[in-house]
Amino acid sequence: MAQSIFQPQVKPSNQNFSQSQPQIWLRRLVWKIAIATLLLMAVGSATRVMNAGLACPDWPLCYGQLVPTQQMNLQVFLEWFHRLDAALIGLSAIALVGLSWWHRAKVPTWLPWAACFALFLIVFQGILGGLTVTQLLRFDIVTAHLGTALLFFCTLIVIGTCLTPYQGTQVAGKLAFVGLSAAILVYLQSLIGALVASRWALHQCLSDSQLCLVMNSHIAGVFPPTIATIVLVWLAWRTPALSEQLRQLANTAAGLVGLQILLGIATFKLHLQVEPLTVTHQAVGAILLGVLVAFTVLALRDRSGNQSYQKEAIRN
Repeated sequence: MAQSIFQPQVKPSNQNFSQSQPQIWLRRLVWKIAIATLLLMAVGSATRVMNAGLACPDWPLCYGQLVPTQQMNLQVFLEWFHRLDAALIGLSAIALVGLSWWHRAKVPTWLPWAACFALFLIVFQGILGGLTVTQLLRFDIVTAHLGTALLFFCTLIVIGTCLTPYQGTQVAGKLAFVGLSAAILVYLQSLIGALVASRWALHQCLSDSQLCLVMNSHIAGVFPPTIATIVLVWLAWRTPALSEQLRQLANTAAGLVGLQILLGIATFKLHLQVEPLTVTHQAVGAILLGVLVAFTVLALRDRSGNQSYQKEAIRN
């Protein structure tokens, strides 16, 4: 113990590690799937606000064809492209699982199992996607459809962030818990937003005062995730030695929260009449969720690195 103060500080081995080539390839694949998933959710939102959810009356084909050229218009294209993007993501998830198991000796032991979980989510998501058509856009299925998509997106963010090289400063402390709380609150608020959208609660509340409770729940639900994110950003600013990656993610979260509130107000005031604004509102919410999840994962790695360092110091 006495000699430890004369010894050089030992940085945790999990903070700065060399990666095999397969791990680098898989990390890039994961991030590409995450971007495609974000696009998928944006197209899905556009499909809903353009009343194109049933533009293809059958499933999985569209008018019994892979490419419905004769029936193609904007609404059919949105629904068809939404399915095409989902199919490509499904194939990419299968490739991720196969490559993870094939190179399992050169990648972290958890990666193949995490890839299998992601594949399970995308298969379940595909089933829900089919049910949204066959059950004629039933609101609970539509809400579960988006909720599963967000969960799949978060899973990809966790995998990608865990595979990304990171040199922490071991000062994150309780920031991981705050980040996780903010992410959960944003996810729940997104589900309420999906319920509002799937039931057209805003239109019904403004027209005949129905479903106002659902609409007001979404409005009131803005405060908990906003407060949690502000606390996270404030604590990050109050931690001078915080790593640059965590600081950038915190600043990004602050900007996204402000933008999301402005988009929400504009969407409400314009009664969902500006479709690109509504789509952007949902997309920014998904990006905010991804940023908070990435922050939480890096903060946990930073915290675990601090615990490893303390154990190493005690042994010395």
